[in-house]
Amino acid sequence: MSGDGFHVHGPHDHELEHATQGGHGAHDSGKSGGMINQIAMFTAIIATVGAIFSYMGGATQANAGLYKNNAALKKTEASNQWNFFQAKSTKQSLAELAMNLSPEAGKAAYQAKVERYEKEKGEIKLVAEKLEAEATEWDHQSDEQMHLHHRWAQATTVLQVAIALAAIALLTKKKWLEYAMFGVGSLGVLVGALAALHI
Repeated sequence: MSGDGFHVHGPHDHELEHATQGGHGAHDSGKSGGMINQIAMFTAIIATVGAIFSYMGGATQANAGLYKNNAALKKTEASNQWNFFQAKSTKQSLAELAMNLSPEAGKAAYQAKVERYEKEKGEIKLVAEKLEAEATEWDHQSDEQMHLHHRWAQATTVLQVAIALAAIALLTKKKWLEYAMFGVGSLGVLVGALAALHI
């Protein structure tokens, strides 16, 4: 220890140091040392798995936002197409009115316009409906990603509880807490597996 500073060890750090150095204090027995090693290994594994789950949770949340944005863009494009459709309908109505008011010789030109607008409206309608379907699909994918995000977040939270139980078990040397730690850790891994399987 240097003279210009000090380092405070928490009980968890102290126990882990003893476990790694093979030290045995007054409260360390062979059985206790085995428990400490188990808890240390469990904590390391669960912390690693938790980091992976946390990454997956962040990735699915980002995907959900991206997919929702894509849905909004497609909805805007579909809205533009429906506006275009409406404009063609208005032009068609005006052409029909002009056709009805014009003398017989001019009706053919207006009839051609009416037919052209009707054809264009049909094409525009197909594009608008396709864009709406794409928007709906993006919304669906976004909802799926948010569901997965919640699963990953649940798994990460449960693993954090397991790590907290590990620290308490290490400090108190209570065997039932060690069992609880393993149980909660297993539950967290199970929830993460459900997320991985998209359930």
